[in-house]
Amino acid sequence: MSVELKRGLEGVLVAESELSHVDGEVGKLVYRGYDIEELARGASYEEVLYLLWHGALPTREELDAFAADLAAERDVDDDVLDTIQTLADAGECPMAALRTAVSMLSAYEPEVDADPEDFDATRRKGRRLTAKIPTVLAAFERARQGEEPVDPDPDLSHAGNFLYMLTGTEPDAVSEETFDMALTIHADHGLNASTFTALVIGSTMADIYSSVIGGIGALSGPLHGGANQDVMEVLYEVDESNKDPVEWVKAARDAGRRIPGFGHRVYKVKDPRAKILEEKLRDLSESSGDTKWLDYTTAIEGYLTEQGLVENGIAPNVDFYSGSVYDSMGIPMDMYTPIFAMSRVGGWIAHVVEYQEDNRLIRPRARYTGPKDASFVPIDER
Repeated sequence: MSVELKRGLEGVLVAESELSHVDGEVGKLVYRGYDIEELARGASYEEVLYLLWHGALPTREELDAFAADLAAERDVDDDVLDTIQTLADAGECPMAALRTAVSMLSAYEPEVDADPEDFDATRRKGRRLTAKIPTVLAAFERARQGEEPVDPDPDLSHAGNFLYMLTGTEPDAVSEETFDMALTIHADHGLNASTFTALVIGSTMADIYSSVIGGIGALSGPLHGGANQDVMEVLYEVDESNKDPVEWVKAARDAGRRIPGFGHRVYKVKDPRAKILEEKLRDLSESSGDTKWLDYTTAIEGYLTEQGLVENGIAPNVDFYSGSVYDSMGIPMDMYTPIFAMSRVGGWIAHVVEYQEDNRLIRPRARYTGPKDASFVPIDER
């Protein structure tokens, strides 16, 4: 029987999920029924984690307890910090360092031998991972700058604490709110490549560390997690050219270059997350008095929209504005994808637990196109 080949699993349903839904035709993203714009503006990242992991938004009492438990898990063992320093000294890239550190964290997991079907234990392990990843990333960045790590502050939010550990200074209100919103809008996005990778690993009933490491590996690829850095590199190139951004884009397109940050596998209109980050970039620009990146991105978007790209389903995605937002907060470009992982780990954990609760090993097939009926010849006769 002939089975239609779906390259990249395009259009293939492999699971059902209550976690997130992407409507690419109208540009809508929801987490468990809640519109992403409402969550980004009205809920903290901790609330979103609770929603994804427990199925409902928390009460004030539930949130306080959840946030306190999360904050209590931020410390990382000195041996892990020593390894982070070694990786920084060796010039390792941040995503590779994160992958190595997360693998090492599993050695210090107090419930490492928990039953794979104890999903409460999986959530607790996931909570530890989620709490420690910001500590790992901030320590790595400081190590390669020749600075000592900053101890986490349990009194700060998940977003605020990361910025504090990264810089040694508590962030201002605009930066903390903006970063919290960035974490929220990146927390989940259906069965993207990294989430599906985590799910495949989880379907073997492997532990959550293995699933998260797999997710990190998938996210590190330039076709998935690296586009925001590509956008920022283009903006710096525009700036260094001393050209008007629209003129630069015209020349780049005439030369056959693709403008990163436009187009998405699912969205056919402007990504709702891009709308949110554009607003926050305006806030950051007003706060700092520097509107350069805002001017460049809005000019480029306006020009490409006039050229009919959006009408043809190639619209700004979340990466078009996230790089400018992070740069405005002084975050290095090669940390953008690790920050993506820092947020998306919440979605990976939620999907793995949801799938494992009604598990079936994911085992697709490939159509064989190799030779048939080959005759074996012993090695001495070849």
